[in-house]
Amino acid sequence: MRTPRLRSPLARAVVPVAGGIAFFALFFGGLWVAAIVINNRADPTSAINNKVFEVGKVTSMAKAVDKDGPILFPDLQSPDGIRSVVLDHTGTNPATGWQVYYAYPADRDASCLATHVQGTRKFTDCEGRTITVEALMPPAEVRPIVENRKTLYIDLRGITSGNSTTVP
Repeated sequence: MRTPRLRSPLARAVVPVAGGIAFFALFFGGLWVAAIVINNRADPTSAINNKVFEVGKVTSMAKAVDKDGPILFPDLQSPDGIRSVVLDHTGTNPATGWQVYYAYPADRDASCLATHVQGTRKFTDCEGRTITVEALMPPAEVRPIVENRKTLYIDLRGITSGNSTTVP
């Protein structure tokens, strides 16, 4: 039995191109549907997002804090932008002395955001008060981690300790 053949040059040019376009349209449509299904099953606090944020090398971060004051990281804890985290370092040993705070005063709520006064350890809150970094709210669920005395991380997994942890 003879197989049908495309006889005109136009048909021989258009049919393979149309077939390829149809194939890729179906392929990308399938990927789109799979992405929608996966996204609809994920909740905002699922393990898809990264819960441990790598800040950098402890020596360079300690020098940066010593020179310019505490470092403000906006919106690390939630995708909704609820919390900003302030990273501070005290002492001469870059592997120890790390502390995190929320960027609002401990005697106010989260709506009273503090602004860092560049080059200092001071902040200005929503009422215009000048406060030190220690007067900011220490979080119970966020903590700094120093790994191998070299790399600094901020742990956002909900640990109940607010103190610095060193991992050998």
